[in-house]
Amino acid sequence: MANPKTPQLDSRQLQIEDTDASPACVMTFNANDPSGAGGLTADIASITSAGAHPLAVVTGAYVRDTAEIFDHFSFDEEAVTDQARSALEDMPVSAIKVGFVGSPENISTIAEIASDYADVPLIAYMPNLSWWEESEIDSYLDAFRELLLPQTTVLVGNHSSLWRWLLPDWPGEKNPSARDIAKAAADLGVPYTLVTGIPMPDQFIDNVLATPQAVLYSEKFERFEAVFAGAGDTLSAALCALLANGHDLQAATAEALTFLDHSLDAGFHPGMGNIVPDRLFWAQADVDPDESDEETGDANDDADLTSKPTLDLPPNGTTKH
Repeated sequence: MANPKTPQLDSRQLQIEDTDASPACVMTFNANDPSGAGGLTADIASITSAGAHPLAVVTGAYVRDTAEIFDHFSFDEEAVTDQARSALEDMPVSAIKVGFVGSPENISTIAEIASDYADVPLIAYMPNLSWWEESEIDSYLDAFRELLLPQTTVLVGNHSSLWRWLLPDWPGEKNPSARDIAKAAADLGVPYTLVTGIPMPDQFIDNVLATPQAVLYSEKFERFEAVFAGAGDTLSAALCALLANGHDLQAATAEALTFLDHSLDAGFHPGMGNIVPDRLFWAQADVDPDESDEETGDANDDADLTSKPTLDLPPNGTTKH
């Protein structure tokens, strides 16, 4: 029997009281990746790690392992619409991420949904599609260019992928800069472009947030010898969540790149293919391997797993490499 002194709250009262403490909601449209390397798995882990609540809409499914993508099965656009609309009618969304959604039809329906939330930042990530049939790639990129880029706040992609897509007839002897790519994106309606993996001398790569007029932020990483799967989804999802949490774009970019750097540094090898970023690096017990068992005790058992996790990141602009 309930204690008569205990106040009885119905579900609506509880919902109202919890509103202020609720994390920001981020909707992500992406394909399921059974290997856990990228796709929705990367999005959910990254959004959660950055302190937001993922609303994950499945647009299809990859057939892949950690080494390569073999095929993809796209969901019907009606299934995508029903998933998104039902969640959006229930929860306020603070940011939207669009990854690989599988078909021009899905791009069209996502663009229609996004148009109803024009004040919400939309982060679009364009992955490498070289595994796909050329005719499929062309129709997909055409739809993305015409329907989704005009609604995109930040376009994220690797230098090589964005260059070949947005500047296919680039005439210069030198590779296009991040500002060159940002100008091509701006001509299609995108105000900001985050270009990753720009080759630099001495085994470094640069990551640059740019507009046609200026470089807003850049951070260099030392090039890894290893090959990773899922880095782009990790970065774009973290950026989306940080924007949803109220960070300004430059601060969110710096924090998202730091998050990616730590995830790659803690990456692991679950299979026989590429290394997968560890987006939950912050959840690992902080144990000095040089200490003896007698000095450390049973650190895993002593870890406080009941408190809300936070990102234990170094100051913006620093890396561990």
